[in-house]
Amino acid sequence: MSTDTRTRTSPVLNIGLWLLQVLLAAGFTMSGISKLVGIEKSVQIFEEIGIGQWFRYVVGALELAGAIGLLVPRLAGLAALGLVGVMSGAVITDAFILDDGDPTPALVLLVLAAIVAWGRRDRTRALLRGRSAE
Repeated sequence: MSTDTRTRTSPVLNIGLWLLQVLLAAGFTMSGISKLVGIEKSVQIFEEIGIGQWFRYVVGALELAGAIGLLVPRLAGLAALGLVGVMSGAVITDAFILDDGDPTPALVLLVLAAIVAWGRRDRTRALLRGRSAE
């Protein structure tokens, strides 16, 4: 008898999570690339934040890495968890640092990434423990 108590993701939930992961990956890819190539609005936002443009590159790279990770089954939950962290920073920045910041879009992305992180928690747990979730 196995002592493994992890839950199995239903096929419908799995498909829903994959659709959400693909949509999030597309959005974070576009956002990350816009930061890395220096789209004027991104440059202005990070100028207003006041830390320096190097931070724009860090955030862009994290968003792009998260987008790629969302598409790798073994890494999807961990990538989503990382994006929750990035979006937490974005919500705080939009709410308290930027003069005309609106935290709503970042909050929506945070919640969606959290749904993926929660839905893929068994894989993340298995990855962190060094074994396969399948």
